[in-house]
Amino acid sequence: MQDFSFLTTWVDNSLRSIMPGWLSVTVECLLIGVGLLLVYALLALFYIYYERKLCAAFQCRLGPNRVGPWGLLQSFADMFKMLIKEIIRLNHIDRFLFALAPYLVIIASMLAFAVLPWGKGLQIIDFNIGIFFLIAVSSIGVLGILLAGWSSNNKFTLIGSLRSGAQMVSYELSIGLSVITMVCLAGTMSVEGIVNEQADLWFIFKGHVPALVAFVIYMIAGTAETNRGPFDLPEAESELTAGYHTEYSGMHFGFFYLAEYLNLFIVSGVASLLFLGGWMPLHIPGWEAFNHIMDFIPSVVWFIGKAILLSFVIIWFKWTYPRLRIDQLLALEWKYLLPINLVNLVLMVLIIVNNWHF
Repeated sequence: MQDFSFLTTWVDNSLRSIMPGWLSVTVECLLIGVGLLLVYALLALFYIYYERKLCAAFQCRLGPNRVGPWGLLQSFADMFKMLIKEIIRLNHIDRFLFALAPYLVIIASMLAFAVLPWGKGLQIIDFNIGIFFLIAVSSIGVLGILLAGWSSNNKFTLIGSLRSGAQMVSYELSIGLSVITMVCLAGTMSVEGIVNEQADLWFIFKGHVPALVAFVIYMIAGTAETNRGPFDLPEAESELTAGYHTEYSGMHFGFFYLAEYLNLFIVSGVASLLFLGGWMPLHIPGWEAFNHIMDFIPSVVWFIGKAILLSFVIIWFKWTYPRLRIDQLLALEWKYLLPINLVNLVLMVLIIVNNWHF
């Protein structure tokens, strides 16, 4: 399998050979930051086009097909339009919190985005509590949403943000318990360690029924966590205009828009990390020839491919099921998903203690 650590090591050694240590570290941080922003922007453009085409296919339409071949440049046209849109200054709002809210949302998204392991040897940071850090920083986004709704001084935005806050805080419990279930199976909270534990077989196969249950619950809760249909009550246009970001314009609205699509990728990336081996290729014990062929596929391709495939499932949810009522949404979490998750965690612990997993 292709290991990208040689590339990162070469960059580090090259910089240290021509400049002091502190300066090389600073340059490396700047390069990583620029790289993250570039990948972040490109992924957002891809996902906008990807969802539009899938939505069109589900509804027997064509989707974007005018700007560029097959409509490929439509997302770029929308990006430039967003960049030149005027940011409208509103009266009777809390200006500081109103301006801060979209940055909190985008910072939370970027921090979680940075922890994902893109390939073998291609990870920005890894430490022994990497999964805990990922859950912690992803929870910051709800603060930005609550601030956006409250500071806008608009009853529709306030209701939308309160709905979103209740929804995200509730479904974070199911996400956290699903993650803990797989951390118990892995025996480590290190992101790289979790991937390495799946070298022989992915956790969704290795962990028996509890791993499959945790995967299904994670996908449902992850869809709700990103405020996507059928859990898009905070943005219910028939009731709340556009929800918590109704009063935002220009690039401030663009930040919320970008964060929604990148959170879709983050949820899918974490699912591939925990259940489908992250950048690890598909290995089947005893099938050495098959495993050798799988190793030829670059690790980056494995990770991005799995994330895009799981994103397809989440988009499929959105364009298939009708929107839930707020009472149905909260009842699904507190009456069903949470109790099932708790029982599932106990079952996983019993499997691990008795060494029943593969």
